[in-house]
Amino acid sequence: MKDSISKTNITKFNKEFKSNPTNKISRNALTRSQIDNIAMDWDAFRMVDHTYSNVVTNEMKKVTNQKASGRCWGFAGLNLMRISIAEKYNLANFEFSQNYFMFFDKLEKSNYFLENILKTLDESYDSRLMMHLLDSPVQDGGQWDMFVNLIEKYGVVPQSVMAESFQSSQSRMMNQFLTRKLREFAWTLRSMNDKGKKITDLRKEKEQMMSVIYTMLCICLGDPPTKFDWQTRDKKNKFIRLTDLTPQDFYKKHCNIDLKDKVCLIHAPMSNKKMNELYTVSYLGNVVGGQIIKYANVEIDDIKKAAIKSIKSNESVWFGCDVGKMFHRQLGLMHMDLYDYEALFGTKFKMNKATRLEYGDSQMTHAMLFTGVDLADGKSRRWRVENSWGTKGGDKGYYLMTDRWFDEYNYEIVVDKKYLPKRILDLFDREPVALEPWDPMGALAI
Repeated sequence: MKDSISKTNITKFNKEFKSNPTNKISRNALTRSQIDNIAMDWDAFRMVDHTYSNVVTNEMKKVTNQKASGRCWGFAGLNLMRISIAEKYNLANFEFSQNYFMFFDKLEKSNYFLENILKTLDESYDSRLMMHLLDSPVQDGGQWDMFVNLIEKYGVVPQSVMAESFQSSQSRMMNQFLTRKLREFAWTLRSMNDKGKKITDLRKEKEQMMSVIYTMLCICLGDPPTKFDWQTRDKKNKFIRLTDLTPQDFYKKHCNIDLKDKVCLIHAPMSNKKMNELYTVSYLGNVVGGQIIKYANVEIDDIKKAAIKSIKSNESVWFGCDVGKMFHRQLGLMHMDLYDYEALFGTKFKMNKATRLEYGDSQMTHAMLFTGVDLADGKSRRWRVENSWGTKGGDKGYYLMTDRWFDEYNYEIVVDKKYLPKRILDLFDREPVALEPWDPMGALAI
């Protein structure tokens, strides 16, 4: 074929289309129906079974709901933590304040962004790095180490102490105005630098900027508590009251979990990454001076083994995946045979996991929680998933992931160090290799 499409090409393409009668059937169906409804395979649909050989005992009955926000990584982290506090105090249900978490995430991300602006004053405004920084300076998404940084610095509070606001549940407009202001601040700081102002002057200006951001967040989310009381009843109706708490006290003294004992494993079989290597991502984070992003890139079987050990020990597992692929939201099903797109379109989709990452067809988009696994002869068959999209999908908000889907679209998990062999644990003592800010492993779960 030459460089442009000719009439001869069109005639040939049309002839090839009409030569296959299946194409006519597919055309008649898809011009009137949703692609996934037509492509769904009945055999995969009818074999949905939400039973598992191993489930963590204190799994919460009521699934959380992040609503129209991209806070899945925070919800998944707080859902992991709530299991530990429910176990300690024998609670039937409990939620931490996702709004409190969001407030300080936005505040810290704003500061992190402005610090990156100060680091890149010599960059052209239209460089790839600057365009990346300016694209989404204060989005909702995040990674595990960013979660740990926030909890370690600010602690947690029960949801009753700082309830959801309209803007925390519907964050698009708030993010829009915060982003507009931060881009303005970036321009101001760079302009001051161009005029020869000292870095001390720029930092003084930054402090005033952060005061503006703090005020905007208080207006949208409410001002965060510094002291609070909490009371509830346990499963046996025993009354519990804790008084004069700080958020840091609540985390350190009552949550029965040490987040610093947990590490992140990834499976990124890409040509520019080695297995059994430690990675970080440049310009990715939230808390300045906090722990940096660290991923140990290991084989998928290593990831599964660690997750199974954790669940068997009654500890849920935070994970990040590409939830939009081979997924049915109402059924809560992640299944590689769920849709037969190849039969529908008459073509093979040949990219593997590595190629999908390298060519922009997939990346980590969503974080959830493993609370169970179904084992047969010691091998995983399917995984029980606690999502944060409310109770309507799957088994009252708990989803099913097949083991093959885990292989193809799961990218990272977080487990306690004690579930890892020494050869993997030793990786975290290395100096991490820095990936570019736009690397797919720098994608944020929303």
